Amino acid sequence: MDNGNALVVFQGKKIRRKWFNDEWWFSVVDIIWAVTQTDRARKYWSDLKTRLTEEGFELSAKIGQLKLVSTDGKSYLTDCVNTKNAFRIIQSIPSKNAEPFKQWLAQVGYDRVQEIENPELAQKRMKEIYKAKGYSDEWIEKRVRGIAVRQELTGEWNKRGVKEDREYAILTNEISKATFGKTVEEYKNFKGLKKENLRDHMDDLELIFTMLGEASTTRIAKDKDARGFVENKGAAKEGGTVAGVARKELEQRSIRKVSTPENYLSQPEKKKRLEDARKK
Repeated sequence: MDNGNALVVFQGKKIRRKWFNDEWWFSVVDIIWAVTQTDRARKYWSDLKTRLTEEGFELSAKIGQLKLVSTDGKSYLTDCVNTKNAFRIIQSIPSKNAEPFKQWLAQVGYDRVQEIENPELAQKRMKEIYKAKGYSDEWIEKRVRGIAVRQELTGEWNKRGVKEDREYAILTNEISKATFGKTVEEYKNFKGLKKENLRDHMDDLELIFTMLGEASTTRIAKDKDARGFVENKGAAKEGGTVAGVARKELEQRSIRKVSTPENYLSQPEKKKRLEDARKK
């Protein structure tokens, strides 16, 4: 799961979720909006919290405040629950949409159990999603590999004392600046993106150099036994520099820039790849 964040869709309604403590956690207000279709989901949730507390439901122990991206593109702490507690909340909502949502959540949980037992299923589903969005097999293989490289890096950071999302973001920016000369946000602006995932709009070479920077950072952090945020920040700069030097060497020899402002907002990657091939 890229960065542990995702949007899922239930009957046309987008539900924000985050991978936390080895399971999916869902935005409560998004669930309420999807089930009740009310325009005042936050007020509904405020009233429901009061009622659940009065009924003896220990909310504080079951609700997590996780950072999710809002409609303005910024991340805010948001009330979230896992699948089990989402069922409990839905049971308290009188709505004809509640039963289909329960079935949908049950399917989400069942799919996750399958993926834990057989991790290849998670990759297969991911590939199917990207293929449906119009990405080529060549691109998908690199994207999936990049996700694995990223997960290895964040796992290493976690073991080495880097815990907060803010610290992860800073270290990622250090790698990006050293690799491409741009922070993640600057790169998104360069490509004309807003809330979209930057890596979903990178071409093959951009993905390859992103992987090189992150894989190099992982190796340097291990070999130097980097501990804590400061030491891992140094490793991130060094790892990104490895990729940055390779990128500059390629640009010098090919006389073409690796970073490109192109994105796949209006035209799918597979179609754009075919058109580029015809031009050559």
